Amino acid sequence: MTAPDPMLLKAEFDSLSLVRHVGRVTGVARGVIEIGGLADRARIGDRLELQRDASSPLVGEVLHVERDTIHMLPDSAPEGVSLGNRVILRQMPAFAPGPHWLGRVVDPFGRPLDGRPLLRGGDERDIMQAPPRAVERKPLGERMATGLAVLNTMLPVVRGQRIGLFAGSGVGKSTLMATLARSVQADEVVVALIGERGREVNEFVENALGAEGMARAVVVAATSDQSALARRRCAWAAMSVAEMLRDQGLNVLFLADSVTRFAEAHREISAAMGEAPALRGYPPSVTPLITGLCERAGPGTTEQGDITAVFSVLVAGSDMDEPVADILRGVLDGHIVLDREIAERGRFPAIDVSRSVSRSLPGAATPEENGMIAETRKLLGSYEQSEVMIKAGLYSEGSDPVLDQAVRVWGELDGFFGKPDPDGVANSFNRLALILRRAKSGPH
Repeated sequence: MTAPDPMLLKAEFDSLSLVRHVGRVTGVARGVIEIGGLADRARIGDRLELQRDASSPLVGEVLHVERDTIHMLPDSAPEGVSLGNRVILRQMPAFAPGPHWLGRVVDPFGRPLDGRPLLRGGDERDIMQAPPRAVERKPLGERMATGLAVLNTMLPVVRGQRIGLFAGSGVGKSTLMATLARSVQADEVVVALIGERGREVNEFVENALGAEGMARAVVVAATSDQSALARRRCAWAAMSVAEMLRDQGLNVLFLADSVTRFAEAHREISAAMGEAPALRGYPPSVTPLITGLCERAGPGTTEQGDITAVFSVLVAGSDMDEPVADILRGVLDGHIVLDREIAERGRFPAIDVSRSVSRSLPGAATPEENGMIAETRKLLGSYEQSEVMIKAGLYSEGSDPVLDQAVRVWGELDGFFGKPDPDGVANSFNRLALILRRAKSGPH
């Protein structure tokens, strides 16, 4: 085992404090705890530790600061809290990621979740960092291999692109994100597991990513049983890790699963703060919250690398007009839609190519490749418009030349969209070209 960096050890010692500021509980109402004696010391976001008489300490965060009191939003139900309980103020936790975090699983406060010690990095970062200035950002970069034929061809991903992954539950969203984490042509990967089920965190790390994927990844996780504050912070903390790597000139793949749970956590917090709901139960502040997170990803400046981001969204009943999905579609550079019917017939990834789009086109492809993409979309559209008629046996060959071609190669196209392709973009287009050639060759 190598000796720890002395500078990292110094940062740990510098963060220690011998002084503790203590207040007292003065009231409890609607899940928020009122505390006196700390108003002149506390800041929004500071952590609090409430000493209950007969139970374990209750931890929470400063939500309001008033002239004489502060309000604490606890991480769990305030059972056993009584007037006069002691409350210890903990300074806002410093978040200082470092390159030595690669291969590790941490919580939103930078504490290790994998049972091994972890030193903070040398430089603290603000988890609410502003994005690079718009006029200084580079344009989108070159196309990246993804390991999937459909994304290599029909829905290209380029450096610095931000993509939404829209899916209901159980249609392969997590599996697709794990495939991207292992296969996308990026230097490093940062994964934010926001409000994920506890058992799925370890499954994602050990089975989906595996040792090879984790070697270049940092996973930041806040499980569904944790407080809304921790779940919301998870996305910001993970983005801060990605920004740290980007500032070193690296091409970073950022995966967030999911933005919906990020917004739901914010909705819980805003309700405690008294903000009125507006967008189907979401507060108005959810829009700048989501757009602010997305804008932090994307191309960096000329001195920086890029953050290529995939933000997943849970869409109940394939409702693409629900607030979170609608907000994201307006700020991202493309969206991938997973369809339950495609998943139910066994094709994975269950990407609905007709409803998905990459705004990196046409610039990400050559004129010849754009021609193949357009031809494929024409065949897909023709088949899908007549699918009911075809399945009912009412289709007869010769009435529509384009439909004839679509029917001829539909099975091959559908299989192509579900196949991995580790051999790169050029190989995927060669395979697609063969299918299109057979479509035009006529019946055998």
